[in-house]
Amino acid sequence: MRQLFITRIATLHSPLGWLLFALLVAAVLVLMPVLNRVVPPDSFFHVPNWALTLMGRFLCLALVALALDLIWGYTGILSLGHGAFFALGGYVMGMHLTRNNFADGGVPNFIQFLGQSDWPWFWVPFQWFWFTALMILLVPGVLAFVFGFFAFRSRVRGVYFAIITQALTFAMMLLFFRTETGVGGDTGLTNFRTLLGFSVRDADTRLALYLISGLALILSYLLCRFIVTSKLGRVLTAIRDSESRVRFTGYNPLRYKLFVWTLSAMLCGLAGALYVPQTGVINPGEMAPAQSIEMAVWVALGGRGTLVGALAGAGIVNGMKSWVTAVYPDLWLYFLGALFVFVTLFLPRGVVGLFDRFFKRGGQA
Repeated sequence: MRQLFITRIATLHSPLGWLLFALLVAAVLVLMPVLNRVVPPDSFFHVPNWALTLMGRFLCLALVALALDLIWGYTGILSLGHGAFFALGGYVMGMHLTRNNFADGGVPNFIQFLGQSDWPWFWVPFQWFWFTALMILLVPGVLAFVFGFFAFRSRVRGVYFAIITQALTFAMMLLFFRTETGVGGDTGLTNFRTLLGFSVRDADTRLALYLISGLALILSYLLCRFIVTSKLGRVLTAIRDSESRVRFTGYNPLRYKLFVWTLSAMLCGLAGALYVPQTGVINPGEMAPAQSIEMAVWVALGGRGTLVGALAGAGIVNGMKSWVTAVYPDLWLYFLGALFVFVTLFLPRGVVGLFDRFFKRGGQA
């Protein structure tokens, strides 16, 4: 059967697909920095620093959507707790940035509030960036591996798995809200100053963070695309369609689900770590169940099971959120709920499915 137009481009199975991918990479990594640094500020085409930082955040959130689509769209595992993995990566980076704030001595107020005059033991290694970079992947990865091992071994799936993932992120949120945990309590970690010796408020550092976020998203997309188009990807889609049949054919779904679940969590941790320096704060609110539900809306709106749809959905929803919360801040949740209902009723395959339908009709005309 001939692949639909958008699907064929998204899978990079055609010269046109690779050409569009190259153009998008050039737009993200070359065009936007040029519009920011070369085009005069009084020009209509100039991209101000705040807009570049905002787009850098969108790239990080698109990486989260990509990770969620990998397990939901291709493996059939709906997670309503990916906000926990995103926030854990952010907290790891935030701890390193906070340590940099007190490189000359002293401790933050929330540690003094606990009656301590020195850093708790678990804070000490975060003074080294190499350790922080390792923990950005390991902390959410280990949590996902342990949680997934027991859940998948018990054959918990469907709506029951979605519920316990939401319970996981809610429990993590309550834990991090407690001041006794030593990671900032309800105020979280903020007031970051330097990263690797560079000021996080400097325009050059902001541009570097944007470029790193774009590169991370592009490489992660290629990795996910390689996985879903390989033999492993065919097994994952078979698990999504009928896990019992996969088990009867001799495959063990546990190891496949555990691998893709852990990888997805690690990608979310990476996204959170890149998001925090560009936002300037990380707090337990990032673990709220509503945040994880919104991530699922991104994928559903764009079109799950396509990867490129997840990226589009994250961009559309967060772009709308930036505008709606600025103009009508009290109406965003209503708007988001209405958007999700609309997509469920009229766009079951998301925006990508809408384009596929359009090009399919055009080919039949």
